[in-house]
Amino acid sequence: MTTPISNPSEILEFNEYIDVINHFIDSGWTDGLPIIPPTQELVDNFINISGRSASEILGSEPTRGRIITVEKAAINSVMAGCLPEYFPVIIAACEAMCEPEFNLHGITASTMGAAPLILVNGPISSKLKINSGFGLFGPGHRANATIGRAIRLIIINATGAVPGILDKATLGHAGKYTWCISESESISNWDPLQVERGFDKSQSTVTLFAGLSPIQIQNHESNSPQGIVQSFKDAMFTSGSGQEEIIVILPGQHMGHITKSNWSKTKLQQCFYDSTIKQNDIEWNKAYAMRDYIPDPESPKSVTRSPEGITIVPAGGEAGGFAQLIPLWGGGSSSQSVTKEILLN
Repeated sequence: MTTPISNPSEILEFNEYIDVINHFIDSGWTDGLPIIPPTQELVDNFINISGRSASEILGSEPTRGRIITVEKAAINSVMAGCLPEYFPVIIAACEAMCEPEFNLHGITASTMGAAPLILVNGPISSKLKINSGFGLFGPGHRANATIGRAIRLIIINATGAVPGILDKATLGHAGKYTWCISESESISNWDPLQVERGFDKSQSTVTLFAGLSPIQIQNHESNSPQGIVQSFKDAMFTSGSGQEEIIVILPGQHMGHITKSNWSKTKLQQCFYDSTIKQNDIEWNKAYAMRDYIPDPESPKSVTRSPEGITIVPAGGEAGGFAQLIPLWGGGSSSQSVTKEILLN
């Protein structure tokens, strides 16, 4: 383990706006896209809105010996195109991804190509207009696009996970550019995720998951919870058995059928768990071997270790039978999801 350090920020001068952009891209300080030049005035606006000192440490990546300070987070947030009012979300996300159980070094250095999926809950979602509806993972929403991008730029510049140098993802996926969403409370009568994790509904939180490439699930015909669950079955099997956690995104159309059936989230999780149990499939069960599992053809195994390992997030447009499955890096055990409260100054 290396002693964490924070390199001082340089002041650079340029004659033309385009020179700034080209210099940052050529220096490997961006995601390959143009940035907003992080002038001292803009950076100070972000620091001031946080109510924290520029040198305050938000977290460290001890394997590489790198520290994320408030100033470093602010610089990259400006570059990403964020508004200053987004900064409390970014601060909480930085704190979450630096928790040891999230294993930031593992997910960024691995060939598996995971990316931090940022899920925002609570009143701040609507205040900042973080999209939870149509086009959930798509373009057109500044908060979603720039908050996720800010975290990626922080990972590149503050922790040194430069693509192709330390970030050796074999394939990667689009979430490595930006990946930020909000849970849609309007399409569900369940408690939202932050309540499940011990926070009050009035509190705003950010949860980080080390997400792998998402898998889209299509089901326009089923109007029962059981039918909707069955459409996930084959996709879930591709993740192997014994996952600690896996994410299911359910859109409005599917949630409407589930709500009408008066199913609780717990009942739906149990249905997912039961539907993905395999017996006498020793080759499939070997996916569990890295976690000290001894294959036993007489012992049935499900995709997850428990029903609670299936994290269900209601989100997406209210029309269209398209859901999504998001497996997690290391099966959700080598990198565990982390939830932090978003604190406002």
